[in-house]
This record gives sequence, C-alpha cells and structure tokens, in this order.
Amino acid sequence: MTATAPTPTVASGDGPMLLTQRRIWIIFSALIAGMLLSSLDQTIVSTAMPTLVGELGGVEHQVWITSAYILATTIVMPIYGKFGDVLGRRNLFLIAIAIFTLASVGCAFAGDFWMFVIFRAMQGLGGGGLMILSQAIIADIVPASERGKYLGPLGAIFGLSAVAGPLLGGYFVDHLTWQWAFYINIPVGIIAFLIALFALKLPSKKATQPIDWLGVLFLSAATTCLIFFTDFGGDRDHGWDDPVTWAWGAGLLAAIALFVFTESRAADPVMPLSLFKNPVFVNTTLIGFVIGIGMFAAIGFVPTFLQMSSGTSAAASGLLMLPMMVGLMGTSIVSGLLITKTGRYRIFPALGTLITGATMAVMTTLTAETPIWLICVYLFFFGAGLGLVMQVVVLVAQNSVPATQVGTATSSNNYFREAGAALGIAVFGAIFTSRLTENLLAAFTDAGASPDQAAGAAATIDPAALNDLPGPVRDAIVTAYADALAPVFWYLVPFMAVAFILSLFLKEIPLSDVAGLVARGEAIGGEEAERLEAEQRAAATAAKAAGTGAGGSSGA
Repeated sequence: MTATAPTPTVASGDGPMLLTQRRIWIIFSALIAGMLLSSLDQTIVSTAMPTLVGELGGVEHQVWITSAYILATTIVMPIYGKFGDVLGRRNLFLIAIAIFTLASVGCAFAGDFWMFVIFRAMQGLGGGGLMILSQAIIADIVPASERGKYLGPLGAIFGLSAVAGPLLGGYFVDHLTWQWAFYINIPVGIIAFLIALFALKLPSKKATQPIDWLGVLFLSAATTCLIFFTDFGGDRDHGWDDPVTWAWGAGLLAAIALFVFTESRAADPVMPLSLFKNPVFVNTTLIGFVIGIGMFAAIGFVPTFLQMSSGTSAAASGLLMLPMMVGLMGTSIVSGLLITKTGRYRIFPALGTLITGATMAVMTTLTAETPIWLICVYLFFFGAGLGLVMQVVVLVAQNSVPATQVGTATSSNNYFREAGAALGIAVFGAIFTSRLTENLLAAFTDAGASPDQAAGAAATIDPAALNDLPGPVRDAIVTAYADALAPVFWYLVPFMAVAFILSLFLKEIPLSDVAGLVARGEAIGGEEAERLEAEQRAAATAAKAAGTGAGGSSGA
C-alpha cells in the first residue's frame, strides 16, 4: 500500500487566510514579476551569445552557457517543489529572486569564459525556483477548473520573453555591450523582490517528517552525470568511444539506482515513486520531456542562425522572434480560457505537438537565402504549437495528484522537461558546434590561413568581426553556419512525433474546483472568503468610528 504524504502543519498563530479574488490578483502580480525575471534571462543571452563567446574566447564551448544554466535549474527544481510543499513557498520565492539577481551581477563582471559559465549556473539555482514556485503557488490559490486563465498569462510571459530577451540582447550588443544583458536583471530583480515581499502573503509551515537529503543528493548526481555523459559523447575531444564518456554513463546508472532505492524507503521522499503509478502524471511528464528536447534545442540556436547565417544584426534577429511571441502568447491565453470554460484539455497537446513538429520539419530547409518573411511565418507556427502544450501539461499534472503533492508534482513534471532540454541542448548543441567548428576551420584554411591561425579565428569569430572580413571569406562563414544548424532540425522532428503519439493517449479527467490551500485547510476561498472579508472590513470601520467618537468625547 502506498503511503500518503503527511498533511503540512500551519505554524501556530497563522489562521486560515481569506483567499478572495483581490488577494489572488495581488499574489498573481508577484508571480508575474518573478516569472518575467527568470524567463527573460533564458532568452536574452541568445542574441548576445555570438559576441559574448567571441570576446571571452569560448566559441567551441558555447553550448555550456546554456547547458550550465539548465543543469543548475534542473537540479534544484525538485528541491524547491518538495520544500515548498513542506515548508511553505513564500520565503523560498524570495530566496530564489535574491540568488538570481546576485548571480546576474557576477555574470556582468565575469573576466573569462569559464567564470561566466559558473555564474550562469548560479543564475539557474535561482531561476529554477522562480519557475517552479510560480506554477505551484497558482495551484495553491486557484482551483484547477479556473487555473487555465492564469497559467495562460504565465505562458504568455515566456512568449513575451522569447522576443523581448533576444531583442534587448541584440540592442545591447549593437549599441552598448553584452554585459548590459545582465545589468538589466539587477533593477528587475530588485523590483520583483519588493513586489513579492509585500504582495506574496502565504501561510507559513513547518516540516512534520525528516527531509530527504539523500534523495536530493542522488537526484542531483544523476542529473549531473546525464548532462556530462551526453556532452562528452557529442564532444569532438571525447566522443562516444571515450572511456571517460562511459564513466559518466555508469555514474548515471548508479545514481538512478541509488535514488530509486532511497526514495522507496524515505519517510517523505523528494520525488515519491507513487507518482509514477499515476498514468495521467506519467503521460504528461513524458510529453514534457520530449517537448523539452526539441523546444530548447531549437529556440537556443535560432537567433544564432539568424545572425550568422542570414547576416542579420543582433537587434534585428531579436525582432524577428516577434512572430514566435505572438503565436505562443495567443495560443497559450486562448487555450487557457477554453479549458476554463469547457473543462476539456486533451485536444490542445495533440494539436500543439503536431503543429510544432511540422514546423520543425519545414525549418530544415532554412538557408542564407531564405526570405525573412518566410522565417517569420515558420516562427509564428512554432510558437503557436508550443503555446498549446507547455502550460496545459503542467495543469493536467497538478490536477492528477492530491493537494499535498502539488509542488512535488509540478517540480517533477518540470524536472523531466528541463532534463529533456538539457539533453537536447547537450546532444544537438554538440552536433551543431562540432559541424560548425569543422566548417569554420575549412573556411579560414581555404582563405589561406595556417591551421593555428584558422583555429584561433574560428574560436573568436563574432558578428562584428564577420562584417569586417573580405566578401568571399564572409560568404564561406555564412554558409558554414547554415550547413551546421539547419540539418539539426531533422534530428528533432522524431521527438515531436513521439510527443504527438503520447498526447493521443492522454486521459481526460475532471478538473478540481478547489484551490490547493483550501483543500489543505490553510485558507478559506470562494464566496465564504468574500463574505468574511466584508465582515472584517465592516468591523474595522465600526471600530475606527467608535475610536474616533471616543477620542472626540475625551477631547471635548
């Protein structure tokens, strides 16, 4: 028999909060600020990356800028999710914002490439919390039956950042310096912290079971081994026949075995194995995993393709992502409203994966000669497909578990999506980088450079340097980028086909009409909350009037 999760205990002195509509919108404003901070940074680096790695001398290792962030994000997701369930989410949310903002300062002042990578990883430690806690808090304050109209705007924030990030990154590179891509996080982070500090009022809790530190350790080890295994396997200096690569693979299997053993015996596991007996949760998690492989691998390198293959400036390549934002925001909001209205959700992941997969197949034809308007059309449909999937699978996963496991289910679902993203970026990024390095070496060697000169030029090429090169060399480099990236989309199409098949088997169950805090007895919601708040306001007004009258009589 599967043990049920212990009911969190509300700290003494904290009565049930009144979850009125006004309180929900106030809390939602804090979540929007945190989500904007996290999602903006995932994309703002993309257009600044060619210049950044050129200046810091890390073209051949540029995949680590993205992989380090996602690795750190993925590791901490289950920790934030579980700790939020047992300790409360407010303080964790504030800590996540603080970590993220301080790490942004480190990125801006990094003196070399690997120092920059370390601070990017630290940003991921905060960004993972912002992402998970935002989604879990929504489940705490809004019933699943109404959650779609709130998750839609959160998904739209990601879509907005998908364009605003590259656009801002491009502007900073063209008119200021790439460091401004991180300076901007400092005021945004301070504002988000202040909003959360004053607006995010949630019940505090205390743990009733020992914290599963061993589970955290082994899950983190498994995630790290997975990323290094795939990165070393796809790296030119190691490859799949290198013993070091397979040492990481062996470490991955050992960490997974130890994690499963630990979770089967833990009093309150960080990722309960009972979740994987839930067919709805398993289905949505697999969809998220496969979507992560394809989505982030594609998004991470599209701006680079636009800059270096099409000869577009950094700012223009960011602006060209606008159709993707429009598509993602539109379908994310519309699907959320339709789910709230009808209670039906199964059609959206199926339609979204189909549209995204078809768009990826078409994007394999991209070349330096592809018209800009056609690229914009492709990006619109790419974003529209993602908007139909991303927030829907999180909503369905949350709805499939008890209220006491909302944070754990949210983080577990996101964990596997981010693990897929890390896997996709490591593998396909390595394929892209390997092909690109070979193509660039050939381009510079054919132009008369010695092998050493060609290697140095390939490691430090950026858009500004590209424009200063002779025409034939510039054309050879543009072709090198096009030949390296466009075929990678073919490797992503089968994953979208798998996600589409999984979505066809997604079971549709009724959406809960009780918010998580209400279900756990930590809040009073609905009409009763509105009535009690009205009574409290009336009582406060009467007391104030009585006090004023008494004061007036005393003064007389």
